[in-house]
Amino acid sequence: MADLSDLPADLPRNKRRSMRRVRMVSNLLDEAFRVPGTNFRFGLDPVLGILPVGGDAAGALISLYIVGEAYLMDVPRHVLARMIMNVAIDAFGGSIPILGSLFDATWKANRRNRELLEKHVERY
Repeated sequence: MADLSDLPADLPRNKRRSMRRVRMVSNLLDEAFRVPGTNFRFGLDPVLGILPVGGDAAGALISLYIVGEAYLMDVPRHVLARMIMNVAIDAFGGSIPILGSLFDATWKANRRNRELLEKHVERY
């Protein structure tokens, strides 16, 4: 289960649950696995990108889940726009044959979006 001890203590229960889900999805897509002998982490996003045509689209749709949670948490529009831009960059960069999976492994749009959301939640 995702540790939420760094969030404000008075954060409403529904937002705590949302943040737990966002952290789990973000971790799964961007940081679930570590390359042995290194500190480099990657998730399912670059793995999905290996699948022709639909892999990057599926990754982008899953990434939009975090944006949807942010919307439900009343994140300002300019932050939502930045989050959508991160997903778009990830989807287009990831669609480049062969190099796209390397791009997906380093860009980490979901971690970036989680961090944007966490900054907003801290301001609450």
